[in-house]
Amino acid sequence: MSCSGPVLVTGGAGFIGSSLAAQLSRLGYSVITCDNFNAYYSPHLKFDRVNAILKPLGIPCYTTELADSAQVSNLFARVRPSIVVNLAAQAGVRHSIIDPSSYIQSNLVAFGNIIEASRRHDVNHFIYASSSSVYGNHTHGSLAEGACTNKPVSLYAATKKSNELIAHAYSSVHAMATTGVRFFSIYGPWGRPDMAYFSFTEKMLRGEPIPVFGNGQLQRDFTYIDDALAALVRILPKPPSKDSGNIPYQIYNVGNEQPTRILDFIATLELVLDRKADLHFLPEQAGDVRATFADSGKLRAATGELPGTSLELGLTRFARWYLDWTGACRPPLKPLSVEIPAFR
Repeated sequence: MSCSGPVLVTGGAGFIGSSLAAQLSRLGYSVITCDNFNAYYSPHLKFDRVNAILKPLGIPCYTTELADSAQVSNLFARVRPSIVVNLAAQAGVRHSIIDPSSYIQSNLVAFGNIIEASRRHDVNHFIYASSSSVYGNHTHGSLAEGACTNKPVSLYAATKKSNELIAHAYSSVHAMATTGVRFFSIYGPWGRPDMAYFSFTEKMLRGEPIPVFGNGQLQRDFTYIDDALAALVRILPKPPSKDSGNIPYQIYNVGNEQPTRILDFIATLELVLDRKADLHFLPEQAGDVRATFADSGKLRAATGELPGTSLELGLTRFARWYLDWTGACRPPLKPLSVEIPAFR
């Protein structure tokens, strides 16, 4: 697809950002990325993503602090993007209790800087990452975009809901096309070490006990990275309409629509790794929601049917990547019960 300017992906050294930038480049987009390379988790993994995923495709990643408005202005003057995908954020629900100021800076101040720069530069489509956390502790079936999101149970969730409100204001006042994507527990190769699937794998391979909060009864709608990328790729060239006086604003769930109990998730990981987990049961932690369950009907209506990678297949792909990346002694992986399809 041709654009008047490149696609700018913020958080380009991150898990979803690096994967999306590479996929867009393969599809013919001109892509620029940026990242602040903070130390929330090891920057070595971020540099490895840049070297392994971005550099082979010639995708630059500029070191930029988006909470600094001058740096954002300089970035936009240099890049002149036509589309912005804002994936930069301070991640992690539990960490927001420990270090709230980093969430204010990265998820509110930085978000304000990037959306304002996008307005000033007449960006055609501003896409940004929200989160399933905005739904709070809903317990009644699947979650559609119209469900209540005004009762967050963590500061992280509150900042993501704030992003949606800011975007709505920009769409309303400036007729700026904005689309928020509420991600549901994205996982896969090159993922984040603070996520359960990553830390569980590390501990199981080391023979260490796994902390299991909520006695393993919490449920998550685990969504494989390629499925999330497929959604973003289809959303990107379809900004919300400004016709007939519509506010050009959209929100989509991006989820697998198959919630899994943490205990069942661990059982699948045991199968994939051929290792038994040593479980250390703990009560729920503050800020954790009890269940996430995406209703992605709105997304399907807008983009068509999307992939639905099974948990066994997704975790097998992750485990193979993890063992290659760490150089760990590879345990015998169980044969896959399904064929691995190519990404489309």
